[in-house]
Amino acid sequence: MPCIPKHEFNTKVGVVVMLMRNLNQIMGLCNGTRTIVTSCKKNSIECEILCGSHVGSKHLIPRTEMIPTNTSWSFEFKRIQFPLQICYAMTINKSQGQSLGTDGLYLPRAVFSHGHVYVAISRVTRPEGLHILIDSDDGTTTNIVSNVVYEEVFYNLLSINDENVSD
Repeated sequence: MPCIPKHEFNTKVGVVVMLMRNLNQIMGLCNGTRTIVTSCKKNSIECEILCGSHVGSKHLIPRTEMIPTNTSWSFEFKRIQFPLQICYAMTINKSQGQSLGTDGLYLPRAVFSHGHVYVAISRVTRPEGLHILIDSDDGTTTNIVSNVVYEEVFYNLLSINDENVSD
């Protein structure tokens, strides 16, 4: 189900989790904030923020109503659960705004947008913390990655520029 974490959430003290919803932006509880679990209770989880301007502050995360927004069903699907997800890794889009001491970037295929590579590489705070694994087509690792460019996009630009020059 889109927009809803898995129905079973097993965690323990010391696990790094990511918030899936904006709970309180003023206190730093925003979508994508990385936290570490410091205490587990029946209806709430105490977490400490790991990044941003509110590093070190502890907050209780309650169970909340999770309702998917994009469904084709005629009824409303609602579940009450923690708006958290275990954070072993994050996508490049979720990493925007994060500062990481260590950044491991896995590129199993060619990169579609160089902006994604820039965002992923720029998240790390020091060069020694950047590690990149690039798979080649034959299954071995390499130190070269190609940036995919669809040349068809540029075909129409030449004719547009020619018309502007003649005017």
